[in-house]
Amino acid sequence: MKDTAFQQIPEALKSIEQDTKKSDFTMPSERKTGSLLRTLVSSKPGGRFLELGTGTGLSTAWLLSGMHPSSLLDSVDNDNTVLEIARRHLGHDKRLTFHNCDGGDFIRQAQPNYYDLIFADAWPGKYSLLDETLDLLNVGGFYIIDDMSPQQNWPEGHEKKVKKLLKTLNEYSHLNVCRLAWATGIIICCRVN
Repeated sequence: MKDTAFQQIPEALKSIEQDTKKSDFTMPSERKTGSLLRTLVSSKPGGRFLELGTGTGLSTAWLLSGMHPSSLLDSVDNDNTVLEIARRHLGHDKRLTFHNCDGGDFIRQAQPNYYDLIFADAWPGKYSLLDETLDLLNVGGFYIIDDMSPQQNWPEGHEKKVKKLLKTLNEYSHLNVCRLAWATGIIICCRVN
């Protein structure tokens, strides 16, 4: 079995990948992560989803490709330059709302128990405001993070932050946690109460 044999690639993905290569964006999400996200959102017809860290829209394209027509996605990024790439390719989708703001500010003002899936691909929601982010998740909802295996672009000392985050997630009684040594290192959590 090959884990790079994808069932279907989102229509806009190749164009977004090309624009991403032309930009200075150095932290794109990979296709394996996107395929997983598509599968998970498809389990929540009519669901509400949050992406913290839109980047150029690579993961956004995968999320949209798995979403039911009545589902909604909020995607947040504070870098308007990369967000413009995502807007150009995906902004026509009425299920999607882009938020060009600080992720922490968005988390603080968001409604508790609102989202059925949160993909935290930015520092806010992952390394800061973790409890506040998890409070946004419905019971039965998924919290997904990637880049948990060592990455070349990690800043010095980042490994300690990752270890602390993994320890914290394992201590939460309201989450079931699954670690996957796959792709860039994925954690899937499901809120159980």
